[in-house]
Amino acid sequence: MPKGNINDIQVFLAVAREQSFTKAAAKLGVSPSAVSHAVRLLEERLGVRLVARTTRNVSLTEAGERLLNSVEPHFDGIDAALSALTELRDKPAGTVRINSSDHAATSFLWPAIERLLPGYPDVTFEVSVDNAIADIVAERFDAGIRLGERLDNDMVAIRISPDMRMVVVGSPDYFSKHGSPKAPQELSSHSCINIRLPTHGGYLVWEFERGGKEYKIRLDGALTFNNAGMARTAALAGAGLGYLLEDFAMDDIRQGRLVTVLDDWSPPFSGYYLYYPSRRQMSPALGLLVEALRYRET
Repeated sequence: MPKGNINDIQVFLAVAREQSFTKAAAKLGVSPSAVSHAVRLLEERLGVRLVARTTRNVSLTEAGERLLNSVEPHFDGIDAALSALTELRDKPAGTVRINSSDHAATSFLWPAIERLLPGYPDVTFEVSVDNAIADIVAERFDAGIRLGERLDNDMVAIRISPDMRMVVVGSPDYFSKHGSPKAPQELSSHSCINIRLPTHGGYLVWEFERGGKEYKIRLDGALTFNNAGMARTAALAGAGLGYLLEDFAMDDIRQGRLVTVLDDWSPPFSGYYLYYPSRRQMSPALGLLVEALRYRET
């Protein structure tokens, strides 16, 4: 295939992935007009329209979807093969793109990256903090970090944290005024702080288990946030009860600013995992991060 065709296909792939001529141009380091021209030349050579252009966005035609599905795996394979050549270097090199929730990024990912930075100057880390569950394949991430119970089966998962648990917390002032619930059913008489899930838009379900019995409760309250940080702030202020990762609230619990209740109803579950597609060859740079993150029981 002539080199020009290959270059035009790479431009088309960038447009398809970004769904924008402007974003594709920024990604490739060229002008939007150059991107539009390259796609138009490819369409003329193939004799079909690949892209449907509107004033606001770009979408693929049926022919464009077929071309994307046909050629993208081959270019991904080329990228993986080129990345693998860095194994011949004295040290790994390249960019590692990671998608993570905010708590996992702060508590586990950043400490690992901080340890690696001085010894591996040729490795670049790009971290996208997003509490919604991202499609790491479609969004071109090398890996993601999420709780183990939320992973797809077709992913390779590496455990990076100990077991965790969700706990119900409130301020000492709140409990002095309203008392402490002794069972999950009593939560309905308390002001509970909800967290709205970014992916599905529903409320985080409060889950409890004891003696083989499980309770899943959706509670009403005056406050709803879309992140755990604000729920923690509201609980500290005495505005209600929060349902948080114990690890996330641990400093406040140790200092007595928050108190846990229903501890015997809150069993542990598997913690955070780094995951990546099973069909993707791991680059040496990603492998370096995996080993830095891998959880080892002491």
